[in-house]
Amino acid sequence: MKLSKMKKWSGGVLIASLFMLLVLRYGIMTGPIVGSPISNTFLNSTNPLEWLNSGYQPAVKNPESDTHVLTDVLVTSLFTPKNFSEEEQKSLKTWTYLSQLIGNVGVLPNAVEAIKEAKVAWDSLMTSVQEEKLGSSNESSQIKMKEKQCPPFLDKMNATEFGDSGYKLRIPCGLVQGSSVTIIGIPSGILGNFRIDLTGSPLPGEPDPPVVLHFNVRLHGDKITDDPVIVQNTWTLAHDWGEEERCPSPVSDNNKTVDGLHMCNEMVGKNDTQRFMGNKNYNSSRRSSMAQERFKPRQFFPFKQGHLSVATLRVGAEGLQMTVDGKHITSFAYRESLEPWLVSEVRISGDLKLVSVLASGLPISEDLDHIVDLESLRAPSLPRKSLYLFIGVFSTANNFKRRMAVRRSWMQYDAVRSGAVAVRFFVGLHKNQIVNEELWNEARTYGDTQLMPFVDYYSLITWKTLAICIFGTEVVSAKFVMKTDDDAFVRVDEVLSSLNRINVTQGLLYGLINSDSRPHRDTDSKWYITPEEWPEETYPPWAHGPGYVVSSDIAKTVYNSHTKGQLKMFKLEDVAMGIWIAEMKKKGLNIKYEKDDRIHNEGCKDGYVVAHYQGPRELLCLWEKLQEHKQAVCCGER
Repeated sequence: MKLSKMKKWSGGVLIASLFMLLVLRYGIMTGPIVGSPISNTFLNSTNPLEWLNSGYQPAVKNPESDTHVLTDVLVTSLFTPKNFSEEEQKSLKTWTYLSQLIGNVGVLPNAVEAIKEAKVAWDSLMTSVQEEKLGSSNESSQIKMKEKQCPPFLDKMNATEFGDSGYKLRIPCGLVQGSSVTIIGIPSGILGNFRIDLTGSPLPGEPDPPVVLHFNVRLHGDKITDDPVIVQNTWTLAHDWGEEERCPSPVSDNNKTVDGLHMCNEMVGKNDTQRFMGNKNYNSSRRSSMAQERFKPRQFFPFKQGHLSVATLRVGAEGLQMTVDGKHITSFAYRESLEPWLVSEVRISGDLKLVSVLASGLPISEDLDHIVDLESLRAPSLPRKSLYLFIGVFSTANNFKRRMAVRRSWMQYDAVRSGAVAVRFFVGLHKNQIVNEELWNEARTYGDTQLMPFVDYYSLITWKTLAICIFGTEVVSAKFVMKTDDDAFVRVDEVLSSLNRINVTQGLLYGLINSDSRPHRDTDSKWYITPEEWPEETYPPWAHGPGYVVSSDIAKTVYNSHTKGQLKMFKLEDVAMGIWIAEMKKKGLNIKYEKDDRIHNEGCKDGYVVAHYQGPRELLCLWEKLQEHKQAVCCGER
């Protein structure tokens, strides 16, 4: 009798336990994940493909994460003079000039993190550089350096090797525009819910990495809806989960696009009226049994339980695009401080039977052993006399292909090769050591790169503008200083002709001038500005960032104001330059705003002086067309 009761009792406990597990699982999959992303335990692994064996852990906020105090030890580590060769010093011409930025870290978003992370990245890089010098003649050391290069693609094709607890693909050198991650799998299990997370690396002392994209598929709905839904979001330790974006959305947001694509395909969640309509061959015996099912509304949803799906995340200029089985489904705009270069892992978990994972279009640097035109790509020595024009180019550490395309295209102008015009890339450090090592070697090889003493967050690009002004006035003495981007094609000859035609050497701002713009107050905008950051309704006149020129007196005043602690930092660098110039105007400087509509902020038009949003292939194509037609003809136009 006791044994019988015991069996009944234990059976009841088992059933109750299974029920609780199902409830817990459903709660985790349908509600926003309360905990934090999985702790990154494989960051130092040499194998980019690793198993994911741990679950989500609760996050604990770091009380020091919001501090604006940086220690003397950190500053000393970044700015202490080191025994660099002359070749190495070429990439650090503005480094020490920027030490005063430490006192302004509380002004711009992510400034504290950028300096802290730079200290870690710099220490690791210097250790690696010293090791390379000590073992440069060692054959095994050279082989090791080759193995550490950024891979062009990563794949895992064997489905039997994927575990039930999830999977992660390590991305050694981050993602760039044009990169993609394809996941082939079958939603399975009891619920068919699964997650795809693009995660970065955690800050020193922080247990969990930021989530650049959380893509959560809930086939059976959640607390808000009973219908299938895709929920996208971001997570950081400092700000927790952001505002989730749902597809289909409960509110109308049809006008919102990312890279010209809707944030949610309007078909998702709508009734699929095409079922069976195209099939006229089903027999009469099936007709009656299927009649009710045929006319029962069924909503279109890109993922189906038990059906194979091919999902591809693509990295765009403004955000991440998800296509499923060749159809665009969602777009997700980048959020502040969460950018594609940060991504170090793709994490897949939940009820998805994986078949394969592929990451392609990854950032790689060219193998120096196979470059036949190396001498023509190296920067000419800086002239001792004054320059006519200095051009500073914004670039991110892992944008190796873009920089090479610029070197092979408009940096081949005679004025650049002769040294009359100098061009330098301004690049912040990366959180990944492999990327920094490749960047260091690239800088030594070509002599055209200036390293910045901070990690390259978009919110800090104004610091680069300052660095360009420093280089153009303190490192060299240039009559004019220009700022552009690594995805812009600059017709150097036309810029020089325009400056000669304008014939103004003081107080000049030349570019695509915007004299009537307002701050973005939409919190979802990449360019969102709070009233605290800019309380006025409009901005002073400014020139769009892909290409503008200032006279040397403006650049010099920017640097002098910085040294006196009087330079107002603003996270939109082109607007910041406009704000600084407006202050100079108030103090009596006569400003000449020279607008040129041939400087195109978006895309290319024939007759351009600057064409923006040009990928590496387009940059090379534009250069070839200039050589062929002797005219500024856009690619694809003829």
